[in-house]
Amino acid sequence: MASSDQLKALFKSHASRDDEQFYSVAMQVAAHEAKLGHGKLAMELREIIDSAKTRLVQEPSGKLVPIAKPRGELANLLSVTTPSNRLKEMVLDATAEGQLLRLLKEQQLLARIKEYGLSPRRKLLLVGPPGSGKTMTASALAGELGIPLFVVRLDSLITKFMGETAAKLRQVFDAISDIRGVYFFDEFDAIGSQRGMANDVGEIRRVLNSFLQMIEQDHSNSLIIAATNHPEILDYALFRRFDDVIEYHLPTEEQASELILARLGTFVPKPFSRKSIAAKAKDLSHAEICRACNDAIKDAVMHEQAKVQVEVLATALEERRMINKKLAENKRMSPYAETQ
Repeated sequence: MASSDQLKALFKSHASRDDEQFYSVAMQVAAHEAKLGHGKLAMELREIIDSAKTRLVQEPSGKLVPIAKPRGELANLLSVTTPSNRLKEMVLDATAEGQLLRLLKEQQLLARIKEYGLSPRRKLLLVGPPGSGKTMTASALAGELGIPLFVVRLDSLITKFMGETAAKLRQVFDAISDIRGVYFFDEFDAIGSQRGMANDVGEIRRVLNSFLQMIEQDHSNSLIIAATNHPEILDYALFRRFDDVIEYHLPTEEQASELILARLGTFVPKPFSRKSIAAKAKDLSHAEICRACNDAIKDAVMHEQAKVQVEVLATALEERRMINKKLAENKRMSPYAETQ
């Protein structure tokens, strides 16, 4: 049970709206219960505190403010949203879906797992081509768990000044420890793939070494998700720091037809040949198929039609295929193609 001093401190901090002091004393109470052997109660108290703190963010001054309005240096490093997406909105292969559902199950039973001295999965590396669903996965996991999504802004994180990037990375990991959420590092190869390159002056090597140390030492309740289109150029030491590596691929014909049906919703035309439409989506990514469906729906809305026209949808998919073809041709003709 909390001591009289701790109870008084809790009431005083609440009355004065000193959130920082309130959470500090609350964590002391949880730690006291753990020392008394009340492990389950201590874990439940910590979960309650973590849940409350997901609505707050800490300024450099130490003051806690609503998470919707991050301020100071942290606001330049993290963009924050509260997604409502769900995994059922995605079309995934059985392996990737199984890995994600397993992670969600372990997160939902976090307290029970920790009682046995074990750690639930919470560090993921997502690999696959652009538009295959990596960013959507981070959003869906945040939506499923009811916690905020923090996207790490690499343009602000990585600077040309020696030592500054590692210092900013430390601020991000401090936030990971302080506020439970999903922290998403997109285009992760910007940090993890450049050691030993000819133009490497040591800064990127130090940043990667710092990341390796920080993720190894992190034992928070937050989820850390890194995504890359180029797993082959990541430093090998990174892979063992993640609990799972999840691979994403372009949709199969069956997955493409399921995605089109889900995306069109009430706008699905009748009759609708799943096979012929799915064939037109061959080699298109999850994101490209969604954009084509959105274009077809907009056309139906503008023409006051209740259903999408099959011809319009087929044209939208073909336009995406032509864009892909031109991009591939431009890449082959690029003088930098050999070094990319």
